Amino acid sequence: MQERYLFHEIEPKWQKKWLEQKAGKTDDDPKKEKFYALAMFPYPSGNLHMGHVRNYSIVDVIARFKRMQGYNVLHPIGWDAFGLPAENAAIKNQTPPAEWTWKNIANMKNQLMRMGISYDWDREIATCHPGYYKWTQWIFLQLYKHGLAYKKKAAVNWCPSCATVLANEQVVEGACERCDTPVTKKDLEQWFFKITNYSEELLNDLEKLTGWPEKVKIMQRNWIGRSEGAEAKFRVVGTTDMITVFTTRVDTIFGVSYLVLAPEHPLVTKLVQGTEYEQAVHDFIKKMKGLSEIARTSAETEKEGLFIGQYCINPLSGQLVPIWIANYVLLEYGTGAVMGVPGHDERDFAFAKKYGLPIVRVILEPHMTEEDKDKPMEAAYVGDGIMVNSAEFDGLDNRTAWNKMANKLEKFQLGERKVNYRLRDWLISRQRYWGAPIPMIYCDKCGIVPVPEEDLPVLLPEDVVFKVGENPLATSESFVHTTCPQCGGEARRETDTMDTFMCSSWYFLRYCDPRNETKAFDEEKVKKWMNVDQYVGGVEHAILHLLYARFFTKALRDFGYLSVDEPFANLLTQGMVCMDGSKMSKSKGNVVSPEEIIGKYGADTARLFILFAAPPDRDLEWSDQGVEGCYRFLNRVWRLVAQYEEILKKENNSFAADDGSKKDLFTDLDPSAKKMRFNTHSAIKKVTHDVAQRFNFNTAISTIMELVNALYLYKEEKEVNLAVAREGIETVLKLLAPFAPHITEELWSAIGHTESIHKEPWPTADESALVEEEITIILQVNGKLRDKVRVPADITKEELEKVILNSERVQHYLAGKTVVKVIPVPGKLVNIVVK
Repeated sequence: MQERYLFHEIEPKWQKKWLEQKAGKTDDDPKKEKFYALAMFPYPSGNLHMGHVRNYSIVDVIARFKRMQGYNVLHPIGWDAFGLPAENAAIKNQTPPAEWTWKNIANMKNQLMRMGISYDWDREIATCHPGYYKWTQWIFLQLYKHGLAYKKKAAVNWCPSCATVLANEQVVEGACERCDTPVTKKDLEQWFFKITNYSEELLNDLEKLTGWPEKVKIMQRNWIGRSEGAEAKFRVVGTTDMITVFTTRVDTIFGVSYLVLAPEHPLVTKLVQGTEYEQAVHDFIKKMKGLSEIARTSAETEKEGLFIGQYCINPLSGQLVPIWIANYVLLEYGTGAVMGVPGHDERDFAFAKKYGLPIVRVILEPHMTEEDKDKPMEAAYVGDGIMVNSAEFDGLDNRTAWNKMANKLEKFQLGERKVNYRLRDWLISRQRYWGAPIPMIYCDKCGIVPVPEEDLPVLLPEDVVFKVGENPLATSESFVHTTCPQCGGEARRETDTMDTFMCSSWYFLRYCDPRNETKAFDEEKVKKWMNVDQYVGGVEHAILHLLYARFFTKALRDFGYLSVDEPFANLLTQGMVCMDGSKMSKSKGNVVSPEEIIGKYGADTARLFILFAAPPDRDLEWSDQGVEGCYRFLNRVWRLVAQYEEILKKENNSFAADDGSKKDLFTDLDPSAKKMRFNTHSAIKKVTHDVAQRFNFNTAISTIMELVNALYLYKEEKEVNLAVAREGIETVLKLLAPFAPHITEELWSAIGHTESIHKEPWPTADESALVEEEITIILQVNGKLRDKVRVPADITKEELEKVILNSERVQHYLAGKTVVKVIPVPGKLVNIVVK
């Protein structure tokens, strides 16, 4: 073998062989247990960044480790290829989105191969390929067929810059998550999925996900937002109109001093029509339409309201309640109406103070008596207490009153107990070109007609015009004009495309059967591989992708296509890659190119550093010195093997046997050889635990480094047992193989092996080698370290005490003092208490 570690020769050599041999191909051996390892697939932006390198290196370690442990491993890759950037590039560069996308895929695929990631490339998919989005459209039709897809006119989130609709989840702090433009509201006919039908199950089944980070489950719980409360009906004076209010605090209903409608509530314009309030109300509504949801509801935003000149009747107290509109009430949440209880809600208290509205106490604070019930309130009281100013409910504790009031509302049909959710139906319509066309047709005679399944896919046309602010599909005459599948008459195609999260909500199923032309996937193949055993990706997908994928899995299960309730058994959300304390980004100018690192140090160094620098779920601080250190370590491994190469080749035949004779090589060992074997098998045990149980790759790599150091020290012994040395070196290579696949493959071959190291079984610790004949005991005097001694592992308590008291260093600290007692901690330390 070469004296120097020439990664630029080694890595391309093995990458070529692995590709030719299809080294990552999925094994279908029915005798083996399956393991589905999956990283969230990338958007083909053109180049990998260090976040990609970290994500894919983590999953590759898991996949390679599981293969060596004897599992059938499914480790696929694909491309989340639809999306707005391709369309923007088309406008900017006059390049068709498909051309831009496929060019980027080719480049990023090459970069992934240079990383040595062990993918099953035969299962590669791209969501923009007609063979994939045909089945995305098919899933849309199944949702429509089962009543989970519908179209309605709604006030939707609109990004003026992207000229498209956004789902609630894609609005971040009032701005578009893509371009940071402030989001406004716009009334449009749009397609929705009834994800709310699964609110309860999506919430409850989070308890099943014991392999998910708690922070992700909390984010989903909060987004689903389950509230137990009651609905109460307030009749508008002089009309038959009822305003329904949802509240979790029905116990405070006697404290209602005003009622607020969302400005967009359909009753508002009706109630002010022809009154002196009409113009002012219309002006207020217009002002609200220009504000984002976040801007209206933020705690920092000043609450604004307007009395609309109408009153309603409190269903329990019978009192007249003025009707207002305000910026903080949204039509999309709850019923679009909120009862104002300033005495027991901080927001309502501030609103009432601003507009001079009555503040009524209906719950006494713990230190108060009946005489305090009409005492002016300096702040809202939101805790529990005894009811006052609440008619027949006075004197009850508020929890008891809650149930009695709900009972009364239900008895007189003025309300009912209700469970409410923050989660809203998923808006999937997008006024963009580069997405899967929605497979629906509009006929003046037949209405809305689904495209027959046999006519799928509805292909994206090429004769479109890209203009900012226009829907490109609407510009294609050949696409828009079609015939009705039912009556054969003239009809129009839907010109919106689907939200790209639709494509990523089922891709993990397609990997199980990626070349099936007659089905989205074969049910038996999906049954074999699902669910995903280990999923890895960024925490930024906690609400969007992960929630939608769970919804799709449950819906497809209910349609009879799946037998699992959840798509991902275990989830790891990797930390960010940072530099100087900030996430790497082009805008901050703190980006390190993976290609630059691979070109200078090799892929194995890049992988090793990004796995060694921090635990995978923590943020990683980039360090050029850290990269250099990992490169030096791989060189040390290379030199170690090079020094042993010829001897190890000669020793290979006797060591390769696995018939029990190998054990004979490790009998009658001298102390240094026993210590070396102890180091080897301790490393096997710790690395296996760190990789399998904890994903603490950094500590696993640290242990491998310690084993390399031990082998260097052992090499300096007067007599080196070659079997022990070979065992140590082969163990280093096997343990290191998932992390640095190229160098270990090369060195494995160099010491005489003809089969790939990645097909070798993962080493198991020999417990007999972990029995130490001598152990190190720490000696303390009054709890302070004073000496260390090596003693026989089976030493008795009396003998140990004798050894300790004879220690020269200990005797120095005992001089002139009285030993009060000797406290041994077996196998670890002895503390001598003196005075």
